[in-house]
Amino acid sequence: MKIKGITDVFFDLDHTLWDFDKNSALTFEKIFKKHEVHVSLNDFLHVYEPINLNYWKLYREERIDKASLRYGRLKNTFDEISVPITDELINLLSVDYIAHLSDNNHLFEGTFEILDYLKFKYNLHIITNGFHEVQHNKLRNSNIENYFKTVTNSEMVGVKKPNPKIFKHALTLAQVKPENSIMIGDNWEADILGAINLGIDAICFNVHGTELDNDIKQISNLLELKTYL
Repeated sequence: MKIKGITDVFFDLDHTLWDFDKNSALTFEKIFKKHEVHVSLNDFLHVYEPINLNYWKLYREERIDKASLRYGRLKNTFDEISVPITDELINLLSVDYIAHLSDNNHLFEGTFEILDYLKFKYNLHIITNGFHEVQHNKLRNSNIENYFKTVTNSEMVGVKKPNPKIFKHALTLAQVKPENSIMIGDNWEADILGAINLGIDAICFNVHGTELDNDIKQISNLLELKTYL
């Protein structure tokens, strides 16, 4: 069923349009080779991915800073897989990871098609918890930057989703009311609950297969947005 009254569509970036896990894996493959880190990439990623998600949760909740996130997720992973590594090398990997992450720009299936479909009907925007310099490069290098009228990131606001301040900032920047807006993202807490709590409708791009309440609109492929918009 089409949702009426919507003029502006807000997208999360990582895990929603930009295929973070795939691009991240390619980045680790590159920097491990550069620094001669001899570890099974699959074994590393199997442990790293849930650790990374937990660190991002702590970062969203203002319980750690950016430096702790970047160092801790790597340190914990190497400790977990029993690979000895120096702090110096962890810091080098951390810097190179950020530097090279936007070299790979795989998008989820249907990204260009759905953005082309939506751009004639709605104003499109980004709200992201990612770091400013990295997110800008992702948008530009993946050739989707020009679809979006505004981009709001957590560093410019000083808080992260689900904090209502970041959503209010995005609405002000877009010059739109909550009732005329909809948020599309993968994270239940940050994207969906954060938007709903401010009176913004939301659709969950449920790539993680999270069990959600029946009243939450959800999709498993971006092209399914055509059902709602």
